[in-house]
Order: sequence, then structure tokens, then C-alpha cells
Amino acid sequence: MTSLNEIRSTFLDYFAKNGHRVVDSSPLVPRNDPTLMFTNSGMVQFKNLFTGTETRDYKRATTAQKCVRAGGKHNDLDNVGYTARHLTFFEMLGNFSFGDYFKDKAIPFAWELLTRDFGIPKDKLTVTVYHDDDQAFDLWKKVAGLPDERIIRIPTNDNFWMMGPTGPCGPCTEIFYDHGPEVWGGPPGSPEQDGDRFVEIWNNVFMQFEQFEDGSRKPLPNPSIDTGMGLERFGAVLMGAHDVFSTDTLRKLVEASAHATGTDPDGEQKFHHRVIADHLRSTSFLIADGVMPSNEGRGYVLRRIMRRAMRHAHQAGAKDPVMYKLVGTLVAEMGAQYKELGQARALIEETLKLEETRFKQTLERGLRLLDDELAKLPEGAALPGDAAFRLYDTYGFPLDLTQDALREKNRSVDETGFEAAMAEQKAKARASWAGTGETKDAAIWFDLAHAHGSTEFLGYDTEVAEGQVLALVLGGKAIDKAEIGTQVQIVVNQTPFYAESGGQVGDAGLIVTETGKARVTDTKKSAGIYFHQAVVEEGSLAKGQAARLEVDHARRAQIRANHSATHLLHEALREALGSHVAQRGSLNAPDRLRFDFSHAKALTEAELARVEGEVNDFIRQNTAVETRIMSPDEARAIGAQALFGEKYGDEVRVVSMGRTENSGKGFKGDAYSLELCGGTHVARTGDIGAFLLLGDSASSAGVRRIEALTGQAALDHLRAQEARLLDIAGALKAPAADVVDRVKALVDERRSLQNEVAQLRRELAMGGGGSAGPEAKDIGGVKFVAQVLSGVSGKDLPGLIDALKDKIGSGAVLLIADAGGKAAVAAGVTGDLTGRLSAVDLARAAAEKLGGKGGGGRPDLAQAGGASAENAPAAIAAVEALIGA
Repeated sequence: MTSLNEIRSTFLDYFAKNGHRVVDSSPLVPRNDPTLMFTNSGMVQFKNLFTGTETRDYKRATTAQKCVRAGGKHNDLDNVGYTARHLTFFEMLGNFSFGDYFKDKAIPFAWELLTRDFGIPKDKLTVTVYHDDDQAFDLWKKVAGLPDERIIRIPTNDNFWMMGPTGPCGPCTEIFYDHGPEVWGGPPGSPEQDGDRFVEIWNNVFMQFEQFEDGSRKPLPNPSIDTGMGLERFGAVLMGAHDVFSTDTLRKLVEASAHATGTDPDGEQKFHHRVIADHLRSTSFLIADGVMPSNEGRGYVLRRIMRRAMRHAHQAGAKDPVMYKLVGTLVAEMGAQYKELGQARALIEETLKLEETRFKQTLERGLRLLDDELAKLPEGAALPGDAAFRLYDTYGFPLDLTQDALREKNRSVDETGFEAAMAEQKAKARASWAGTGETKDAAIWFDLAHAHGSTEFLGYDTEVAEGQVLALVLGGKAIDKAEIGTQVQIVVNQTPFYAESGGQVGDAGLIVTETGKARVTDTKKSAGIYFHQAVVEEGSLAKGQAARLEVDHARRAQIRANHSATHLLHEALREALGSHVAQRGSLNAPDRLRFDFSHAKALTEAELARVEGEVNDFIRQNTAVETRIMSPDEARAIGAQALFGEKYGDEVRVVSMGRTENSGKGFKGDAYSLELCGGTHVARTGDIGAFLLLGDSASSAGVRRIEALTGQAALDHLRAQEARLLDIAGALKAPAADVVDRVKALVDERRSLQNEVAQLRRELAMGGGGSAGPEAKDIGGVKFVAQVLSGVSGKDLPGLIDALKDKIGSGAVLLIADAGGKAAVAAGVTGDLTGRLSAVDLARAAAEKLGGKGGGGRPDLAQAGGASAENAPAAIAAVEALIGA
């Protein structure tokens, strides 16, 4: 066979024909094993099936699993390029039985596939078994007819597999290919076993025991099979090579690297091209699975791999970024099997280009500093730790990159000195940070970050994961155990829970360990540490336990919908009102969204309708919501809007949604909304469902606030509105379609009746309806009319004052109304007397007696108020005294 793709297909097809479910590769970020940095074998995604904590609708499976070994205890990074077999990224072909078949079928499957389907000569194969596994030994003799000397008993752990200190375990049998006597090396177990003559191509684990803490083992009730065959190593065997880089896929990547750098793939730069080819695969697949370069956790390992490859590209003579140019070749080779590569191609290319562009700016200076430091040292002396730390601190050279550069010069680094310099810097940072006074218990988050690094967020592409409880915090102090009923803050190494930031509320859900369950009510973060605010509902939780973390899926879906709708709303407001619109705050909660923005006046009904309609248009468009990583300057250059109040680092997530014709915004040429955002979003705009504006109000000077609903909440609101409309229609005894006209008619009728009642009250006050009305009194030659009224409002008094002034011709008028337990006062003076009397003075004199203060108006008409009309006689007497003075 001449291609890895053909080998992979043959393997999967063989086991599919033998009753195995072909299961897709799981992501490189393990969701079910917090102890692993990356998925490093085919069995990782099936771990819970082997332990019995999970069941599926199949008992036989086969996979081509993508694996990375570049961090933690499984780390082949330093060997890549120096050996013929090591890779950071590889594919593991496997077949699995979950209590279905055991050794009696696993061994025949392997032998038949290798010798019949792949056509490997039987005399080229040698096997090993665990030294006391007589059953496997006998099966190999029976099935393969191998002589005793080619069934080698191995007494070491090389042929006994364990998942960990406790748990499922069992003996292994391994299959080796013999390249022949012309290649140096001996069979496994011999002094020459490290040679290249015998190459392991298959490992078959027979999981038949459970290991306990006291060292004892008991047989498993359902023994299982876990096999693994490295595709690249096996491909090299079938292609008659010793070197994995001679296989077709890796060879094409090597040649692409050589072409991009203008060098010979097999010349002096051969080593550099091999590193680039391997690291291109690991970085591209990690980015496709949601890992982004950073200074913590998996992102740090990704950045290490990227920068190592970029340094080799530099050494191969590349003057400009190279890695991103090779992604197309990788997608062409592996995209058919791994669709995520093609889907994430743009993101991979841009991430690689951004990282390499920035790194090349510092690489040459860093290497010059390294050469300068080495020139000061005796031949062969180790680089001082403080110099290595300056490379790290100033130029972003991680220690292992410096070690890799020195390795080629046969030099080393004083690692103790490096760690001392790092510790000193962290101590200074802690002292500075802890003094900011952000929260009373802030120091503990810094201490946890110092001890464990930042929490790794997995929630962009999963809502369920496993983690390890790093700390339990109560009242700002770490505790070892939290019992039922305890309100506690839980810290884990990795989490799918989003921590409150950027206007998006924190996630809720469940954290479950083997001894208890806690309900998470909120998630927050400080100093890079995510802490889950929770209540222990069952049993207890302890530090160090493995935990299953599950976000409240329905709640997260509602939050995502509201957050994505906020982005569409922001752009719709800019389109409707102008480019001055900028975000001034937001809330993306499960039940609603709130958006504050700069605008000087209330929106008209037409503007609100336009905004709501445009958002719904883009929801119905149902286009994919896409994410890219770039620098803040690049993001702003293509028109991405920054979120108010957010702080941005060297890299930002740019979220794009909606498509328009020729928008010219640079995101595939036609993005509707482009924003810098670290929050979670829907996969497609149609997932928002619907958008309903509730209204527009003032938030503060120059800032308006819109509140809105999406999805089911919007539908529920509309249904409630409809129910109220039907209730009104029922009360009016009219069809719902006629309610508006009927209500308008009732309002007009009510207004007419009110006017009629007011007119009757005025007539009554004026003496209409058979009454002679109030009599005028002569006070010092001034006619004075005073009257106390009931059933008349204060707003009716000015009209009555004018009518009484007309009636008496010349004089003064005082009216006191008993208005709902309080007094209303109005005073009037005819125009011929305003030079002598002021209505303002009269109103104030009356109000003072009625328990009020002040009063205002004009000399001919003024009004005031009082606490009660009970002292009306005293008020009238005070006005009479003022007139007669």
C-alpha cells in the first residue's frame, strides 16, 4: 500500500466487516480524563466504558484516533526530528471490545488483518506476551503457528498495562516487524532491543483485572480488549522504510516546507523540514479542536510547538512566515478523514500567521542575545539561569525553546537558576497584585494561580468535561473537604463553565465526584482562576478528587442566544441611528438581554421597528457564527467593534455573524456583525429563534437602554400579550380585531363625560342649577368673593376664578377646594386692582393657614396648596385682613 489514507481505510473496513462500530476520533482535548494534557491513545474516549461507568449501544468499536504527545508525562516533543519514529502528532488505529470478545478473537483478528489484508509475510513477524500469560502464548502458537522463539515472554511492565495506580489493567501482547539482519538490532527483551531491526507495529491490551490500593487484583466481570497500531509507523513498514517521514503524507509536508523555504528536502535542511512537517500537524489539529496559543496550560504547549517549528523555519532560511502557507497541503492530505481541518482552515492559517509574524519580530533579537551570552562563557559551559529567564521574560522564549537551541550547540541551561529567577518575579507580581484591594479574599486566587496555573476553559466547544478538584474555598480560605449543605467555591484544573465577564453571566450546573454532588449557582474568575460558587447537595467533595462537570445546557443555550442577539442588535442600531452608537454596557442572562448604548434621544417607533426587523432578518438568514483569532489592531482594522470596558491582550477572539452584500468589512468580505468578544455564542444565527424589543429608556445622560427577549422567552411574552388582549376583548364583548377601535371610543366617551362633569361642577360653583352663587363682600371698597368647594380639582380653580372675576367686574376672589383630603387654593384680582393687591400674596396668606407654604403665579392669578381644608375659615379671614390692611 502506498498511502496512509489507504491503510487507514483498510483497517477500519476490516473491523467494520467484523461487527465493529466505526467511531469518529474524539477531540485532542480530553473531556473525560482530567489527568491528560491531550488525547494520547485510542482508548481515552472509551475509558468510562472500560470502567463500567458508561454504556453505549455497541460493544465493539474501531477508530482512527488523532493523538498528541507533547506535554505532561507523554511528551515526545524533544525527540521529533532527531529520531526516525517520534512524532508529536500521530494517528492510532484501534479495535476495542467492551466485554464482548477477548483474547480468543483479538489475536486472530490481528493476525488475519496483518498477514492477509496487509500482506505482511508471516516470517517477518515476532510477538511478545506477558511472562505468565500462557493463554496468549498458546493462542499465538495455534493461530499463527509461530515457533516458541518468536513468542517472547516479557516479565516487565512493558507487557502489562495499567490505567493508573488503581483501576482496570491487564497483560499485553505486542507484534513486531523484522526489517532483517542487514539492520542493526535485536528482538524485544534482548540487549540489542533498542536497535531499528525489530519495530513494534501493534499492541493488544487484555484488560482482565482491577487493581486496588492495597496492591491486590481481582478479575473483571467483563474482560475487554484495547488495541493500538500507530498509523505512521505501520505505514513506514508497508512502504519499505524505517522513517515515518518517508510515508506519503509526511513526505508531502516535508516537500511543501522545502518548497516554501526554497531548500532541498533531503539536503542540509532535512532536519528542519521534518520538525516543521510534524509540528504543522499537531498545531493545526489542536487549533481545529479549540486550543489557542497562550501562556498557560494547553495553549502554552501549543505555543511551544508553534515557536519550535517557526525557529526551524527561520534556520531553514525563511524570511517571512511559512507555516500558514502549508495548511492547504495538510488539508488536502487529511481533510477527507478529519473534516474539522477544512472547517477550521481559515482560523488555523490566521492563527499561525499571526503567531509567526509576531515571533519573527523577536526571534532574531533573542538568538543574538543567546549568542552574546554564550560568547561570555567558557567552551561548553551551561547558560546561566538568569540569562535564560531574560530570554523568556523579554523575548517570549520558553525554557524548552532555549534548551532546544542550545542542544544543537551541545550546551545546557542552569535550570535551577531559571526557576529561582521565575520565582522571584512571581513573588514581586503577587505583592503588587495583592495590594490592589480588589476583593477581600483576592490573595487566595493569586496563590492558586501561582500553584496550579490558570484554569483552562473548555466551554467554547463542550458543556460536559471531567476535571480535578484543585481547591475548595470557604470564606477566603482553602479547606480540604466540603460536607452536604456547605456553600463553597470549587476550583478545578479545567472547566466547561463560563465565568462572568463581558456582560455574560456565569454558568450554572453540576459538579459530581465519587463521593458527592454540588450544584453550581454561578461561576466567576479572578487572577486567571475560575471558581464555581456551589452548594453541596449530596455527600461531600474533597480536594484532589476527579470530578464530572456539566453545564446547565438549557440555561447556557438561552444565554448564548441572548449574547449573539446582542451583537446583531448592536449593528442594527448602528445601521439605524449612525456610527456614533457604541456599547456602554450589557447583560446577557438566560431570561433576557439588556444593551446600553450612546445616543442622545429616545428612539421613535419607526426606528425601534426597523432595528427589531433587521435583527430578525439576520436570525432567519441562519448563517454560521464564526470565530477568528487575531491581534487587536488587526481586528479593529477590519472594523470589529470592541466591547465596552473589556481589556484585551495580544490576541483577541473576533466573532462574525450575518452576511450582507459587499459590506467591505474584511471578514470573508460580507460580515454583518464583527465584534471582539470572549463570550459563548450560537452556532448559527437561526439558533436565536426570534428577537423581541421590549422598549427603549434612558440609562444615564447620553446613554439609552434597550431590553429585549429571544427564543422561547420572546414567544412566551407574545403569548402573554395575546392572552391579555383576549381578556380585554372579552370584557369589551368585542372581537380581538376591534379592540383598539372600541378602546379609542371608550376613551373619547370618558373624556367627553369628564368634560361634562367638570362643566357641571363649575356651573354649580358659579351658582348654576338654581343656586345664586357666592355673595360678594365689601372690604375697604374692594369686592371680595370667597368660597370653599368640594368635588372640584385644583386644575379646575383657575377657570372658576376667571368666571367669578368677570361676574363681579372689579374685586378679589379666593377659592379653596377640598381635593382628596388636601387643600387647593386659588386667588384672583381683577386688572384694575393689581397695582394695589397681588393674587400671589393672597394665595400665600391662605395657604399658610391651611398648613402649606409658598404659592406662585401672576398678580392677577395665583395658586397654592395646603395640608387640609379644615381651616378654610381662618384662611378666608387672613385674606380679608390682608385686603383690608
